[in-house]
Amino acid sequence: MPTACAAALPLPRAFAPEPIAESPAMREALLAADDVAATPTTVLLLGESGTGKEVLARHVHARSLRGGGPWVAVNCAALPAELLESELFGHERGAFTGAAERRAGRFEQASGGTLLLDEVSELPLALQAKLLRVLQEREIDRVGGGRPVPVDVRIVATTNRDLSAMVASGHFRSDLYYRLNVYPIHLPPLRHRAEDVAPLAARLLAETAAEQGREPPVLSGAALQALQAHRFPGNVRELRNLLERALVRCRQGEIEPRHLGLGPATLSVAAACTSAAEAAALVSEGQLPPHLPIDLGALEKLAIEEALRRVHGNRTHAARLLGIGLRTLRNKLKAWREAGLPVPPADPAERPLPPGPLDGAEEHPLAYAAACVSHGDQAGGRP
Repeated sequence: MPTACAAALPLPRAFAPEPIAESPAMREALLAADDVAATPTTVLLLGESGTGKEVLARHVHARSLRGGGPWVAVNCAALPAELLESELFGHERGAFTGAAERRAGRFEQASGGTLLLDEVSELPLALQAKLLRVLQEREIDRVGGGRPVPVDVRIVATTNRDLSAMVASGHFRSDLYYRLNVYPIHLPPLRHRAEDVAPLAARLLAETAAEQGREPPVLSGAALQALQAHRFPGNVRELRNLLERALVRCRQGEIEPRHLGLGPATLSVAAACTSAAEAAALVSEGQLPPHLPIDLGALEKLAIEEALRRVHGNRTHAARLLGIGLRTLRNKLKAWREAGLPVPPADPAERPLPPGPLDGAEEHPLAYAAACVSHGDQAGGRP
C-alpha cells in the first residue's frame, strides 16, 4: 500500500511490474486498464483490501502518455483529517503554526503525471467538497493562499468500500462519487483467481527471498495445492505473508504445506458429511470429516460434484455455493472433460436454488457442507 510520505518522482515506464492475469476475471480487469490507460479519464479501482489495486494503478500510469511523468501516491486513510488538506493542496508560508515555508501539495507534485488517491472513501466530507472543486476546475487552493494554482494531473482513486452505499448513508458526496466513478474497474478477490495463485506465489517468493538475501525455495506440489484451495480473506497481501512465514520455517528443501501454517479448516472443499451433527462437531474442532479423502484434487472434485448435484446441475448457482467464479468452474469442468473424466450434465431448465439454510452459507465452505446436509436432513434425506 502507498504510504503518506510517498515521493513524487519521475519514474521510467518499466517501473511497474506487469500485473499477473492468468485468470479470466483478472484478464478482464487488465484489459479494461489497458483500454483506459492512454486517455486522461479518471479511473476508480474497486475491490477488497489486498487485491492489488495499487499494482493496477501503477500499470495504468506506466501505460499512459504520462508514464514518464511523476507518480504520486497518498493514502487518504493514513493522515489525520487536519493534515490532509495541506498534504493534498499544499500551503503558504505562515498559513498555520509550523508552516515555515511554502510547500507544494500532492496535486502540484503530480502535475504532468498521475495522482493515486488510495482509500478515497476515507476522506472527510469537508475535504470531499474541496476535492470535487479540484476535479471540476483543475486548480487547487493552497492553505493560506490567495489565488488558485492550475494543475495538470490524472486521477486514479481506489477504495475497498461500497461508495454507492456510502452515498446513500450520507457518508460520501454523491457529486464527488460521480466525478470519480467515470471508469470503474473491479479487481476480483484472490479466491476467484485460482489460476493466478501459482505465478503470484512464484513472484512473491522471489521478491521475499531476495529481501532476505537468499535463493527462493521451490513450492512443493502439495503446498501449491494447499494455497490454491485456500480462500484468502486477505487476498494477495495474505499470500505474501504466508510465503514469508514459509520462508522463515523452511531453511532448506521444498516448501511443504506444514511451512505455510494452514489448518485443514481453511481448505475450500468438503460437501459430503453424512450428518449435520458430524459436520458441525468437526468444523468446530477445525477438522475435516475422517471419511473424506485428504487429496486436494479429489476433495475439490467431490465438492464441485456435490454442489452441482444439490443445485440440479445449475452452473451459476453451483459456482456461488462454492465461492468461486462461474468461469473458474467452467474451466475446471473443461479440464475434467479434456482429461476424459465424466462431467455432470448442465440443467437447461435452470432450476432455482433450494430454499432454506443453503442461503448465505457459501461464505465458508465447511459451513456450506453442514448447511447442505442440514437441508437434506430437514427435507427427509439427501435431496
